Amino acid sequence: MERLPFSLPAFAPGWVWLVGAGPGDPGLLTLLAAHALAHADVVVYDALVDPRILELARPGASLHFAGKRGGKPSPKQPDISQRLVRNARAGLRVLRLKGGDPFVFGRGGEEALALVAAGVPFRVVPGVTAGIGGLGYAGIPVTHRDTNHAVTFITGHGVTGDIPDGMDWPALARGAPVLVLYMALKHIARIAEQLIAAGRPANDAVAIVSHATTERQATVETTLGALRAGAPAGIEPPAVVAIGPVVALRGGLDWLGALRGRVLDPDPLALERHRDIV
Repeated sequence: MERLPFSLPAFAPGWVWLVGAGPGDPGLLTLLAAHALAHADVVVYDALVDPRILELARPGASLHFAGKRGGKPSPKQPDISQRLVRNARAGLRVLRLKGGDPFVFGRGGEEALALVAAGVPFRVVPGVTAGIGGLGYAGIPVTHRDTNHAVTFITGHGVTGDIPDGMDWPALARGAPVLVLYMALKHIARIAEQLIAAGRPANDAVAIVSHATTERQATVETTLGALRAGAPAGIEPPAVVAIGPVVALRGGLDWLGALRGRVLDPDPLALERHRDIV
């Protein structure tokens, strides 16, 4: 890492750092995340961590895969937490590297609580979460003062693998103009049905961003009503789903599409509203 005009905290032996690796693009790593990779003795990483990020690990560091993918054999959460505790108690610098942000549907809170119970010191390093960074790479701002002053983040995947129990669908449907769904593709038809039944309009604009911020990123725009038939063909997880008026802004803000050769097609109404503001 180049010389910085400030110092970064020491990664001491016996500590665990819970670090967010961002949604995919290695360039979205924070300085603290890169610093942790350069000093860790053990890196316990998730399935969605880009392999190029792991190349930043200190030579000689031990790399351990602990990824969870829906429908596939995965390490159990208590086993992952105990591995962190065991390695820290052995005097190692332990880096728990998680896709996105460790505290946004990433089970980082569970792992932190396990470390507290074991008396293991830890640091949390937030990362860029897919519901913000992934949508940003698709040209979708999660907030815009012409469209919404609130946004709700929802997980579509509970501990049992089904839609989480106890979801207050009427409250979710009414609570914010913009909804952002994580890990929802498998149950998207049921989620769409629940939201529409709770009062969300069937013509609500929807964007599904698959493999956000990576070379494989693909975005499909549709409506909430159309999702009652299931996810569009060709879209696969991991994916983040945006519902609401900000999706319409993508026509003028798809900067990544422009880099890939697609000419931007500005939304004239969005541009007119922007002129009124400035």
